[in-house]
Formats: sequence, C-alpha cells, structure tokens
Amino acid sequence: MSPMSQTSLPRAVVLVSGGMDSAVTIAIAREQGYQVHALSVAYGQRHSSELEASARVSRLLGAVEHKTVQVDLRSIGGSALTADIDVPLDADLHGDSGGIPITYVPARNTIMLSIALGWAEVLGSSDIWCGVNAVDYSGYPDCRPAFIEAFESLANVATKAGVEGAGIRVHAPLMRMSKADIAREGARLGVDFSETVSCYQADAQGRACGHCDACRLRAQGFRDAGLADPTRYA
Repeated sequence: MSPMSQTSLPRAVVLVSGGMDSAVTIAIAREQGYQVHALSVAYGQRHSSELEASARVSRLLGAVEHKTVQVDLRSIGGSALTADIDVPLDADLHGDSGGIPITYVPARNTIMLSIALGWAEVLGSSDIWCGVNAVDYSGYPDCRPAFIEAFESLANVATKAGVEGAGIRVHAPLMRMSKADIAREGARLGVDFSETVSCYQADAQGRACGHCDACRLRAQGFRDAGLADPTRYA
C-alpha cells in the first residue's frame, strides 16, 4: 500500500530505533491497518548508524513519514551509551550480577514516549506504538509492562487528547515475545532484518560488533528461531 493510499487509515506514531524490534513493530502496526508516522530520537547515542537504519527501515516498511527529534542525553550521561564508559562485552557480561546494566540510559523510554505523545496529539492520533520487550531483554526497568501501563495512565491525564478526546493507547506488541518469536514474526511480515542495526557500538557502516548484549540477544533469537542471521558483522 502506497503512502498516498493510506490517507483514510487511522494514524499511529511508532517509535523506531533502527533495530529489529522496532522494525517488527512497524510491520505489525501496518498489518493492523494503521498509517505509520515513524519517530526516532537522536539522544546522543554512541553512533548514528541506528538513526540511518531507522530512516531506511521506516521507508521500506511503508511509513508515511519519518521524523528524528534531537534530545541531548549525553549532557547528563550515566550510561555506556551516552558517556565515555566502555560497553560491556562477552567477558564482562558473563560476570554480570543480574542488576540493571550500565547500558541502561536513564529516563530514555520515558522521554521518547513523551515526545511520541506530543506528536500524536498534533497528528490527532490516539495510538502510540513501541517495541519494548520484557522477555529476552537486558533488564531495563522501562521495558516492563508496569512501565507501559503507567505511562498510558499518565498520557490520559496529562493531555488534551486524553481528557477531551478519544484517549491515548500505548501499544507494545512485542512485550511478551521472545527474540525468537520476534524474528519469526518479522520473517512472516517480510521484514528485511539485514537493514536493521541493533548493536550498541556499530561502526559507521552499521556493522555489528557481535559481542555486546544487544548483539548476543539478537543472534540467539535468530538461532532459536531456526533462521539465518542476516546481521552484518564488522
């Protein structure tokens, strides 16, 4: 379906990181009949490859537009993704105590969803979609069902659309899916995972390190799904 033929569909704002989860989220939203307005946030992450992938994936999966908003989370740091802190690799991950890892970015998903909420109001949309997952993930507190439920409640008391309109819904279709489930769902929907970038420290060409937590979870998902791993490794 071309962007021109989507004008009668309900609008949805979909957060897009450039990785496999958000790509599958776009595909699910499109399958369910939404006109996708894709939103990425340049928050000061370690590389721009994922933002380039966000624009590419949004276009390939039929978003009617893709917007990137700038937020400087590097100015507060506190994460290996926004400060001069080494990203944990294989050896460090094996010794992890099970706590919240240093790759957690303080308040990132709260900020991203808040920006999505603002844009949804401007667009007249009642639906925000995000690719958070609480099964095969790194243990971030803002990827849990309780967070999504709480944010949806906030959205419906903090906005004109929530108080006077149809209300705001936050969709997290991957929340209870394993990485293997996500890989299989993407394959069913025709997602080209080779165009996505998940690595915390991908190079300028978008090639993955193969050793960070994001790379390991992604690779394991393809293995468990019985699918070839299309990731481009450095």
